[in-house]
Amino acid sequence: MVDIPSLVDRHERWRAESCLNLQPSENLVSPQVKRALGSDLAGRYTLPWKGDIHGARVENAYGGTRYLDEIELAGEALAGRLFEAEHASLRPLSGHVAGMLLLLAACKKGSKVLIVDAAHGGYDGYMPEYIPSILGLGLKIDFLPFQEDAWRVDTAKAVRKVRAAKPDLVLLGASFLLFPYDMAPLRDAATDADALIGYDGSHVLGLIAGGAFQRPLPEGADLLVGSTHKSLFGPQGGLFLCNREDLWGRAREKMLWRLFDNAHWNRIAGVAQALAEAEAFGHAYAPQVVRNAKALARALDERGFPVRFQEHGYTESHQIHLDEAGLRKSFRMTPQEFSTVMEASNLIVDAVARIGTNEVTRLGATEKEMVEIADLMETVVRGKSVKEDVLALRSRLKLSYAFPV
Repeated sequence: MVDIPSLVDRHERWRAESCLNLQPSENLVSPQVKRALGSDLAGRYTLPWKGDIHGARVENAYGGTRYLDEIELAGEALAGRLFEAEHASLRPLSGHVAGMLLLLAACKKGSKVLIVDAAHGGYDGYMPEYIPSILGLGLKIDFLPFQEDAWRVDTAKAVRKVRAAKPDLVLLGASFLLFPYDMAPLRDAATDADALIGYDGSHVLGLIAGGAFQRPLPEGADLLVGSTHKSLFGPQGGLFLCNREDLWGRAREKMLWRLFDNAHWNRIAGVAQALAEAEAFGHAYAPQVVRNAKALARALDERGFPVRFQEHGYTESHQIHLDEAGLRKSFRMTPQEFSTVMEASNLIVDAVARIGTNEVTRLGATEKEMVEIADLMETVVRGKSVKEDVLALRSRLKLSYAFPV
């Protein structure tokens, strides 16, 4: 018989206590979030209805829901304040599902959608063979012009394309996201073309909440979605936000018994708690994430790592990008090999040449520790294990930007 509790304990001792995590897609959750995830909520339902179901009037299809409903309302209010939204839902089970909800709310059969190409760091899920292929809408996907040397949407060309192509939706956001979008010209062009603007902030929701990236909805986005567990330090899940009544109504029509039924109320409680933490600490945390990313990028560059976009300040987000060809040239490694070598010393990076500072920042690390991490990474690529040094640094750090237990 597999001893699952033992495996969980081994994972926790390794990943949570012995490693430095530099993946941009992950973060640490607080003890209060863990408490919510492991609470009695994990096995409960709620279904507020206030109408007829099968011919009978019901207020809620389930009993015993008074606290579940209060938690959800509190979480929605927190999300609304943080992201400047009139309407918010914590029910999407992931950022991917939130993206599906965005497309369903914004599009009709045959709608034209402009996205950031996966070749330019866009989210693979929005490519034609994935989400668009399963929604039954026959979406016509095309790509926003992109400046590869600056790693940004080419705003001038994108404005012209939006006006000429007249898409139904312009969808911003990416998995490889370093710099904010120039929203005002895109908003003007979308208005002229009678197009909506969606913004997938999965990677940068924590930075947005802390005022350290941009303000998508006030700057012109009609819809904002994202994951709750990257730069935002919640459990895995998704958010859907907007300010338009018509879009909110269309989204709500697509939720229950379409995209999901039980929305996992322990998760919703955990997300609500993380949003409370972001409200209290985000304006200190988010700028430090960006300062750390810049400091680590500079330190790695000085040590011969092929860090991209030095001429543009490396990054304005939690992410750093390494050049794949440069890794091969400098260290004779692919991104996968680089990840494997780092992991042998308990330095966790992803296998697609991204490095992130969100989790180490949540542990209280500052620019000083970024230089130490760069030194450790340099030692690893020169062929020496630094596992003990990683453990020593990890032992000095502790969860920060969190309420006391």
